[in-house]
Amino acid sequence: MTPRTGTSTMHIGELAERTGLSLRTIRHYDDVGLLPATARTDGGFRVYSEDDFERLMVIKQMKPLGFSLEEMAEILEILSTSPAGQDDNQAKLAGFLEKAVAERAKMARNLAQADELIERLGRQR
Repeated sequence: MTPRTGTSTMHIGELAERTGLSLRTIRHYDDVGLLPATARTDGGFRVYSEDDFERLMVIKQMKPLGFSLEEMAEILEILSTSPAGQDDNQAKLAGFLEKAVAERAKMARNLAQADELIERLGRQR
C-alpha cells in the first residue's frame, strides 16, 4: 500500500523524533494494534500521518498514568468516535478520568517526597 497523495506523511524515524519515543516503542504500539501505520511504502516501510502523530501523543500521555494496553485501546476508540449516542462512552470516559486524576495525585505525592529528599540532601552538603 502506498501513502495517499496530498497527505502529510512521515516515516517512523521522523515520528520518533517528533514524539521523543524510540523506534522500538512505536513498533511495539503498532504490533499490539494501538498505532497501526497509516500505510506502508512499496518497500514495506511504515508511513504515518499527522493523525497518527496525534494518536501517539495521546498514548504517550496515558502511559505514565498506568493505563493498560486494553484501556488505552478503549480510550482511543472512544476518543475517535462521534459524539452522537455516547452515553455508554461518557460513563466509561468518566471512569478513565477518575483513574487518571487519582494516578496524577499519586504522582504528585511521589514528586513532593522526592523534593523533600532533595532538599534534605542539599542541606547535608
